[in-house]
Amino acid sequence: MCLLFHKVFILHHQLFTMSQSTFHLYDLKIEVINGEKPFVCSHQLGEAFEVRGENLYFKSEIPFSLYALAALLPLLTPKQRPLNHNDWMATDHIVACPDPNCGARFKISRIGKRMYERAATTIVPLPEQNDWTEKE
Repeated sequence: MCLLFHKVFILHHQLFTMSQSTFHLYDLKIEVINGEKPFVCSHQLGEAFEVRGENLYFKSEIPFSLYALAALLPLLTPKQRPLNHNDWMATDHIVACPDPNCGARFKISRIGKRMYERAATTIVPLPEQNDWTEKE
């Protein structure tokens, strides 16, 4: 009986420790969609790329505008994370091309969810109190 209790305790501790050292990020797909005006940049309808973790994945040899990518990048890492229901990042998923004369739009969609180990992403120790996290 004591051995069984000990095994259950160790398993519970391992699961608790793992849940304390992991976090989730969403995989994203960014796709060119039609807007209200014609395209004037090099965008092609349906052209897309994905974000998985910290990496960008382009599926074809179709070029993707550097300027559009620069406009999208600041939005992608917040969209990968769990969001508050009232946060505008949780509802606004269509982004305009940065060229005001271009009708291209970019749709950001969540397409998957992955778990990451903290130790695989940083060497900074986890502080005991972290004011950057949401209080529940």
